[in-house]
Amino acid sequence: MTARLIALLADRSAKRGDFVLASGRRSTLYVDCRLTTMHPEGQLLIGRVALAALRESGWPVDAVGGLTLGADPISYAIAHASALAAERGEGEMVRSFTVRKEAKQHGTGKLIEGAFLPGDRVVVVEDVITTGGSALKAVQAIRAGGGDVLGVLALVDRQEGGRETLEAAGLAVISLVTAAQLMPLIA
Repeated sequence: MTARLIALLADRSAKRGDFVLASGRRSTLYVDCRLTTMHPEGQLLIGRVALAALRESGWPVDAVGGLTLGADPISYAIAHASALAAERGEGEMVRSFTVRKEAKQHGTGKLIEGAFLPGDRVVVVEDVITTGGSALKAVQAIRAGGGDVLGVLALVDRQEGGRETLEAAGLAVISLVTAAQLMPLIA
């Protein structure tokens, strides 16, 4: 399954060229994970592979989520895969949530939306780790909301220092795919 996920990401989401990333850095690799995470086959593979990685980690996860928009389809895929697994008697369900980039200015003014509860043991989800900044912003919001952050799960690690930044902040990191795995497959 992981090999198929890597191939799908390389085919749908990764491009070579000259790009300016959200971090402001320049890169010869661009990865738009949404082209895979919002595809039916991508959802299926991501849910299964990510759930397996979380179960292998031994982390007692209650919920997964991260900054909208990149983390949303990944956390939903994990929650869905966990519900299917729970139906088969294979572990507990994992809830999902999303962290807004800023609190709503109306209604309840929430920063975290969805099935998140204070006290939850949480894994922060990222589509792509470059600098680690988005994950750290999500961690801060989750901790402020009363969540216990167990670590970070990334669909793709660009291998540009983000993992090291997160680890230096005391966060364990699981990467499903790395840039080194994608590069040989990109046309």
